[in-house]
Amino acid sequence: MANHHILDSHGVDISHKDSWHALTTDTLPDGIASIDLTLLELLQRQEKPDVLVPLADLLDGSGALASGLVKEVYELIVQHSSRLGLWVTADTDANALTALKELLLKQALIVIHVPKFADGRNFSFAQTLRQMGYQGEIRVAGEFGRDQIAYLLRVGVDSFVLSEHDMQPDSKFSIDQAFTALASSYDGRNAADLPMFAGA
Repeated sequence: MANHHILDSHGVDISHKDSWHALTTDTLPDGIASIDLTLLELLQRQEKPDVLVPLADLLDGSGALASGLVKEVYELIVQHSSRLGLWVTADTDANALTALKELLLKQALIVIHVPKFADGRNFSFAQTLRQMGYQGEIRVAGEFGRDQIAYLLRVGVDSFVLSEHDMQPDSKFSIDQAFTALASSYDGRNAADLPMFAGA
């Protein structure tokens, strides 16, 4: 994840403290984790790292958790990991998450990768996770705008992966401004005083 920064909910760069490793796959997008490793490398390591696994690889054609060999490989990953997390793409059906609730609630980190800038499904995805009771960290990576950060914080996102380019000062919108609480809601009330999941 060269040239990327992980910022917490206050805009503090926590990249140097991030311990997550993404399991290498053909579909691994840039920015999912600082380090990636293969399944073989994971199984050969003495220490147990924190590992991110692609949710899509754990599902069968119907969107349910796969059984057989896939399940056995996942159990091997569990045995060789300190903490487990999942990465998903924002185009994953948020409504299908409820069927995977048991799996999702066990994860320490869920990274939502946004493949296209215009894709706003990461908002509903994060909100759905919080509504189902997910208490772990939600991180957003990929093609999202700095102007979306305050709104993503409102739906329960904890951290953000930004490129070096996105960290550069902008005459219209700075990184500091991106993490500033919304000044007001549509009806004039202070957004910071409203419940986090109002209307959820």
